[in-house]
Amino acid sequence: MKVMRRNSKQRNRIYELIKSNYRHPTAQWIYDQLRKEFSSMSMGNVYRNINILIEEGLIITQDFGDGIVHYDAVIVPHYHFICKKCNAITDFSLPVQDTITKLAQKETKNIISGHTIQFFGTCEKCTSNKG
Repeated sequence: MKVMRRNSKQRNRIYELIKSNYRHPTAQWIYDQLRKEFSSMSMGNVYRNINILIEEGLIITQDFGDGIVHYDAVIVPHYHFICKKCNAITDFSLPVQDTITKLAQKETKNIISGHTIQFFGTCEKCTSNKG
């Protein structure tokens, strides 16, 4: 049974921020962006609203190996590019290669449901700022 929740200005703004931010924001970043707009907002509010957005299937969590949970409004499988200079995390436009999952499944008795790929290098912004 789906829980009916009332609309929340804070939750809507959190979702807007995640959806419009291509760098896959963290809860701390979201809090820092919204605390002036919502003076009563706490980190607890941010986490509660993020969890609701996850439960509703509007966002997903991403682990980029930095020990911090990132949030993503692109909920379909996709790849990422991580800049080794500025740590920017952006979506990579290469279509997901289902053949990789199928090849991996042939190599194991485990059930493989998908895969992720992260590309590393230097982003365009850092490359053009050699200065």
